[in-house]
Amino acid sequence: MEKNRPLSVRGAVFEGFVVSAKNPKTVKVRRTITTFVGKFERYKKTTSIIKAHNPPEINAQEGDFVRIGETRKISKTKNFVVIKILRKDKK
Repeated sequence: MEKNRPLSVRGAVFEGFVVSAKNPKTVKVRRTITTFVGKFERYKKTTSIIKAHNPPEINAQEGDFVRIGETRKISKTKNFVVIKILRKDKK
């Protein structure tokens, strides 16, 4: 198996903000979902935090707006990979 072979993306593709980049090669991405509640005729915002693999060539930091894609299971909790940084943090 090649060492630097990129992970293939298949399935869902999400965008969100990097909340934490403390673990090596891992980031936590916060995704905001807006759903319509028919009973009250209003919208409800919910957030979910997804752990994603952060390749060294991308190296996303806290505050960056990134695109993540679903891939094979990388560890017990990681099955997404950072595809690209859409917007860097202004710090």
